[in-house]
Amino acid sequence: MISVNLQKCVGCGICELVCPSSAIKVVDKKAAVNDNCVHCLTCVKYCKPGALAEDAVAEDALLCRNCGVGCRIPRGKLGACKRFRNENGKLELVRPLQIPTNTEVPAEKIATMKPVVSAVGAGAAYPDYKPAPYIVTEKRGGFDVVTVVTEAPVSYSSMMVKIDTNAHIGDEGALVRRSGRVVGIVTTEQYGSHILILGGVNKVKGPDGMFVVKTMAELGNKQKVTLTVDGGCTLELQVGEHPVINGAVDDKMRVGCGGACCGLFARSLAPLVDEAIILDHHITGLFTKHPAGAEQKPYSGVTPVGRLATNGRYFFEHGDGWGGTNIKDPIDAIKDIDMSVAKPGMKILVAETTWRKIALFEVSKEGRPVPVEIPAELEEFRKMAAGCCEDSRVSAMYYAGVGGSARAGVTVDPIQITKAVHRGDATLTIAGAPAYVMPGGGITFLADVEKMIEHPFNYTASPAVLAPIEYTMTVENYKKIKGHVHAMRTKEDVLKEGRFGYTKLKD
Repeated sequence: MISVNLQKCVGCGICELVCPSSAIKVVDKKAAVNDNCVHCLTCVKYCKPGALAEDAVAEDALLCRNCGVGCRIPRGKLGACKRFRNENGKLELVRPLQIPTNTEVPAEKIATMKPVVSAVGAGAAYPDYKPAPYIVTEKRGGFDVVTVVTEAPVSYSSMMVKIDTNAHIGDEGALVRRSGRVVGIVTTEQYGSHILILGGVNKVKGPDGMFVVKTMAELGNKQKVTLTVDGGCTLELQVGEHPVINGAVDDKMRVGCGGACCGLFARSLAPLVDEAIILDHHITGLFTKHPAGAEQKPYSGVTPVGRLATNGRYFFEHGDGWGGTNIKDPIDAIKDIDMSVAKPGMKILVAETTWRKIALFEVSKEGRPVPVEIPAELEEFRKMAAGCCEDSRVSAMYYAGVGGSARAGVTVDPIQITKAVHRGDATLTIAGAPAYVMPGGGITFLADVEKMIEHPFNYTASPAVLAPIEYTMTVENYKKIKGHVHAMRTKEDVLKEGRFGYTKLKD
């Protein structure tokens, strides 16, 4: 249970808003805790006046070890995650397993998953009333299949660029530039990666539009592009290659955050050190307070700098230091050593999550960390952990919305192709690559540029990205959506034209 210091409580209500268990309410401008409390400490962390504190836990409460929060769940109550309940003194999982029932793919859908030909080199279907330049048929698995292909200038174009690195490339929302012109922004990070969003219709039609479409097309064609981030770094990016950040090649991405590393390597680390601080700008791990490390060793008395998240996990600041934090000297990661718990001679490891850099300290009689050499067995562990890291790469997803003119080349009734794509009666591919079509109105898709045919993109002076688009379906379904059936040609007839790089088409 959480206790409330009524003198400090100002009745702001933040605790009530953040509590995941509806265990705290503001009554008469003071917080009051009820028996739903599972001791997750969320309210304590968000209480700026410091009116909330840990208190005694009910005797019948069970400690949940299924994540780092460590809820103390009273009898009959749910944990903060709503997955586990204390049922008569036993933790029970309350969310049933589900078995998907929609995983079978009909033979008709298999036959239409790949385009007959790709749109690269197909040209456009403008003006709008013209059929697409290539409407090509083929016999597949007993089905007559047709692919409608065109290269459309798409102004509603974006590119999501994933950069595998633990380095801090720039703050979320920072502008991304090419030759000083704005071409995108830094957006939310993903696990071990940073994400840029380039383009978008407002940037494409803006004063720097030609820089925008050129950048997207070149990245999509796996060419090297140099970008700068406001308040951040210089990036040399080429899809499929290691990122180059401020002139340095970053060839490995982290195996996991600092907390994850404590769990992954708990048994290997425990015999080698008394404590480990594994630095990561997202979550830094403190080994002996992490649930996995705590099973191996007693708490060391060491406190790292950073803001406590959950036991053994700390939030650090971004920077160009170790692990993408602001720690330049590993000794600075150690905030305090409590000598009522710690013992002289204890060994403290400070490491990055890529395990490229580690440092070892020994606790002195005065309670200070003193640098010492890395012993051979610890170096062997470092090499093993570093070997668990994956290669850092640059990858990109092209995402855009097609409609209007791009649909008119498919059918005389444009809404029909939109409905067919969403029903699954027509398969959308981009330069031969599978596309994920987002739900909702229109045809908005994402496609991996590395799965596309070689050199899939161009750009026009509109400005717009020239995107290759294919719709594949059975001839029967094409007739149903009022397609340009009269313009169909067989694959054999099209190949006789001699202008298709047929050997470059993917199987």
